[in-house]
Amino acid sequence: MKHRTALPVAASVSAFALALVLGACSPGSDDEADGDAGATISHIHGVAVGPEDGKLYVATHDGIYTPDAEGHPELVGDRKDDFMGFALGKSGAFLASGHPAPGRDAPSNLGLIESTDTGRTWKDKSLSGKVDFHALEYAHETVYGYDSTNGLLRVSADGVTWDDRASLTALDIAVSPRDPDTVLATAEQGLLRSTDGGRTFASVTGPTPAFVSWATQDALFAVDPTGALSVSRDGGAGWSERGTVPGGAPQALTALDGQRLVVASQDGVYESRDGGKTFDRKLDVAASGDH
Repeated sequence: MKHRTALPVAASVSAFALALVLGACSPGSDDEADGDAGATISHIHGVAVGPEDGKLYVATHDGIYTPDAEGHPELVGDRKDDFMGFALGKSGAFLASGHPAPGRDAPSNLGLIESTDTGRTWKDKSLSGKVDFHALEYAHETVYGYDSTNGLLRVSADGVTWDDRASLTALDIAVSPRDPDTVLATAEQGLLRSTDGGRTFASVTGPTPAFVSWATQDALFAVDPTGALSVSRDGGAGWSERGTVPGGAPQALTALDGQRLVVASQDGVYESRDGGKTFDRKLDVAASGDH
């Protein structure tokens, strides 16, 4: 039986988060990426590193891109959909959600879609036409998704049948690598924590992040709307500042382990291999005030 527990969370996210959400769902401009060499990318909604090929993959408002031999954005496959939630699933499969590209015959909300060939082709998994997941996580052989259409955390063991959990307004989610019942969500009032699988949430003392990524039990990373990066070694009870990520306001964050993380900001996609102390630019991003 589905279970839904309401949580008294503010009706809207912060101005920063709201700008991200609305900008991400708005129609693309004429000069956005066209998949040709030298194309620019913006409106980034997720970043990942392929476990098999080691490539960087960037989910955007106009498709999924990876660096070409010269480090320029190269479109993966031929679908230029608005990829919102984006995560690596079982065996490295891509999981995503969002909206179809203009003119493509598909429901306005893609539900959960899956690619098993690193984004070249996609198939509908579930909830087509019903849900736009703005955040996805795969942990403990389970898919966790923030359903922005209905303001719900949803959980699924197979990506097909879903259990409705708490009602909330969130921008990002993360799941403990050790405990499948410990779920974090970023919201206007700060970081929220659930210890019952996302059925209820309570506020956590500490930073007010826009994005969180929980790589290992002792490596929980958080970046706030200004780009300030923090790390927690004890699951969010205490935090240490790591400085500021390059490039302005963050758009996505993924930590692969305690030392390696990838962050997308207003002017680039950056990688750190020393826990966020220093970063190298991997892709240029078109800074845009309409994100």
